[in-house]
Amino acid sequence: MPPGRGLWGTVVNGTIKNEWSFFMPRVSQAHLDARRAQIIDAARARFASHGFARTSMPDLVEASGLSTGAIYRYFASKDEIVTAICEQASQTLPAELTASAVQEFLEHIRAMAREEGHARLVAQIYAEAAISPPLAALVQRQLADLRDAVAALLPGRPPADAARIAEAFAAICLGYSQQLAVRGDLDPAPFTTALMAIIDP
Repeated sequence: MPPGRGLWGTVVNGTIKNEWSFFMPRVSQAHLDARRAQIIDAARARFASHGFARTSMPDLVEASGLSTGAIYRYFASKDEIVTAICEQASQTLPAELTASAVQEFLEHIRAMAREEGHARLVAQIYAEAAISPPLAALVQRQLADLRDAVAALLPGRPPADAARIAEAFAAICLGYSQQLAVRGDLDPAPFTTALMAIIDP
């Protein structure tokens, strides 16, 4: 079909194209990724300070500095943003499970709680996961990955022992994070002692 003018724009190969679309610059993938990250960062801060239930999509629009349309271009709902935050989560374990390395790891958790509100965010994620099966499934996979990573740091232990230590390691570290969320800044030394009693009894 030859090009022609239509009521809403130019007809090309049977498809109506707004004439302005020929002059609009293409948006790079880097730009799209940056906007998505901007939304996630704003949501992470807002969720940590106000919680999921007290945060609406208009709140996230305001916090991100973007338009409503821009937010919905990337995420159809608040739940999708929560999932994206969880999928980005990563925790760098110590290279070895010595007392000094474990203490440094817990100090890192403490610093993230103090500087970024990370412990409060994690508490919100766990509370939401308790009532959201899809989010719970994602959190369970991440916990399994954490336990596997800890067990891999115990190559000299029988697999069953390594699995038990990994389970306890994850529980105590997450418990420390929850304590930071509720009690505020907290010395990790007692938690280091508890972990080392499990790792190297």
